[in-house]
Parts: sequence; structure tokens; C-alpha cells
Amino acid sequence: KTGKAAMKIIEESFTKGGGGFVKLVPDDAEDMWQLFNLLRKDDHVAATTFRKVTREGAGGVGASESERVRVKLRLLVEDIDYDGDGEAIRVKGRNTTETEHVKLGAYHTLDMDVGRPVRVEKTEWDAADVERLREAADPAASADVAALLITEGLANLCLVGASVTVFRAKIEKSMPRKRGAAAAGYDKALETFHKNVLAAVERHVDFEKIKCFIVAGPGFAKDSFVKYMDLEASRRNLRNVIENRSRIIEVHASTAFKGAIREVLEAPAVMSQIKDTKAATEVRALDDFFEMLAAQPERAFYGPAHVFAAHELAAIQRLLITDALFRTDNAAARRKWVTLTEEVRDGGGTVHVFSSAHSSGQQLGEITGVAAILRFPLPDLADAELPPMEF
Repeated sequence: KTGKAAMKIIEESFTKGGGGFVKLVPDDAEDMWQLFNLLRKDDHVAATTFRKVTREGAGGVGASESERVRVKLRLLVEDIDYDGDGEAIRVKGRNTTETEHVKLGAYHTLDMDVGRPVRVEKTEWDAADVERLREAADPAASADVAALLITEGLANLCLVGASVTVFRAKIEKSMPRKRGAAAAGYDKALETFHKNVLAAVERHVDFEKIKCFIVAGPGFAKDSFVKYMDLEASRRNLRNVIENRSRIIEVHASTAFKGAIREVLEAPAVMSQIKDTKAATEVRALDDFFEMLAAQPERAFYGPAHVFAAHELAAIQRLLITDALFRTDNAAARRKWVTLTEEVRDGGGTVHVFSSAHSSGQQLGEITGVAAILRFPLPDLADAELPPMEF
């Protein structure tokens, strides 16, 4: 799906490790999944809902009538249900605000749907909450490909993520004709245009986060820009461009307008590169783990007890963990998992948080939901019978 913006955050007021709230509007299945992962027991959720109200007939005589009325409720969350197919979340809890139609402390179920604002309040926003919120709100965080659609005098720069395409910059320059009196002005205008396009690329394209940078368009405009970029890169020593030159791909596109992005992504040269999207990265990390488990079992651990024991020895190079482990009602357990991911990252390791809505996340879930590829073999620990973790 193209043109998706990030999850809309209307208002936020919280500190990491402290309390506060966020008000947001989920606008597709991916946002609903992020919201489901943010919600936990004992949070407060406020949203507008409908309640059936029965009114007595006049003076207690005659038939009673029932009607649906809009009510704004704030619930203390007790239970959360996710319906992936229906893109809906059901939150059950006690009402904490007195209203005309719902008593204080009465049980109610809130149905959350795409496009409906919801406010989430927590007494503690931990690192995993903050990271999920930032990722949901920033399409660049999941961007896997950057694409520049270019023709003479017009360029559109966009980032394409797992299910997100966001246009970051549009560069326009009116170009004089190549022949006649205006010819001298043409080269100067082209130079200015190229300079502005390259500035946008430097500002918006983070080579750390993307798999490849595509330069696409009709005719020779793309070739002349790439030539300009290469010259500037060597003249100004642009390390980003020089070191990632092999990941810059030129492909044909019929126009430089936004609609051409689909055509670009379907080009074989691009397809071979973007099989590495976030979902594909998870699949590969899991494959690497199983290969290591077969070849060097003393460098591949799974299960909470073994993974935490390896972490005590600062041995984890890559941590594989499913987001289902964070969705626990046991606050102490969640805190341990969150701390583990933070410490592994701080120690220079890589953390892959798998989505349990992907098959790879479900597969990881079958082997306890947590696994690690180690920096060095730990044969004694690999063979040890460890007592189960106490959370």
C-alpha cells in the first residue's frame, strides 16, 4: 500500500520510565497491531463508545425504548483482545469516570477501530513502549528503500517501508531550453537543480536504515544526476555515498511523478534487493540461529534460563525475541525482558524483536520466544541443566 503516513499521534505527555499519556489515531492494520502491543493490564484507556440505553415509556406506562448513545469512557484495563482479521481491539475494564449512562466502577468493553482516536495512560512508560511508539510514528524507522524519481527539473524523494511509503521532498526547477540564447543558462540551472536534489538526498537518506537507494526516471536525467553525485562525492568526500555506492541502483521509470513508485519497486534489479525488508530480516536471523544450532550448538542458546545465563557473561551477539514476551501481565517479567534488550544493545549486540503476527515470530514462539547467537562458544553452559527462570 503506498502513501501511508505514520500512526497519527495527536498529543503526548510522558517521560521514559515515568507516567503520562499519549493520544493517537490508528489508521490501518499495522497501527492496530502497534496499539495492541502498547496496551497492558492496569493502563487507563479513554475513547468514545456507544452504549445501549433503555428509556421507560411516559409515566412508566407503555413500551420502553432502547437507543444507542455516544459516551466517552475511561477504563482501567483488565483484559485486551486482538482480532487480526477484523483489525479491531476489544478492551475490557472498569469505568473510572461517572457518566449519565455508565456507573462508576461498572464493567464495560471498548471496541477500538481504525480511524478512532484513543488515549492511553500508563504509570510507567518503559523502553519497549517508547521504542514501539517511535517506530509506529516514524515511517523512516522502518524504511527499507529510498527512491528518487527524477526527470529534468522535477524530482520526488521517498522512503518505502514494510507497508509505508512517505514522500520526503519534492525538488522543482524551471529549466531553460538547451539551444539558442538560453543555452548558457541551461547548464547553470541544471547545476542548481542537481545541487538541490543532492542536498535533499543527504538530508533524508540514512544509509544505515535502508537496503538500497534507487534513482529512477525516464531518459537520461537519472544518469546525469548519478554522474553529478559521484563527482560531488569524491570532491567533498561524502563517505555515505562512497561507502554505499554498490547499493545505489539506476532503473527506468516512465515518469518522475509519485505514482511511478510501484513500477520502480517491481523492477527486477530492485526486487532482488528488497527481499531484505524487516520481515525478511527476521526470517534470516532465525535461519542463522538454526544453522548455528546445528553447526555449533554451544554458540546458539534458546529458552529464558540459558539466554539470561549467556547474557550474564556478556556473550550475546544477536538476541532474537518475540514481542509476545512483552505482552505479559507480569510487570516484573516484562521489566526483565525490556532490560535484557537494552543491555544487549548497549553492549554492542543486535536485537531482533520479532512480530508474533509474522510466521517467523510464531516459529520463534515455538522455541520459547527467546534465542541468542553468542559471540563465543559456552560449552559448559550449553550442556548444563538450568532451573527455570523465576520472574
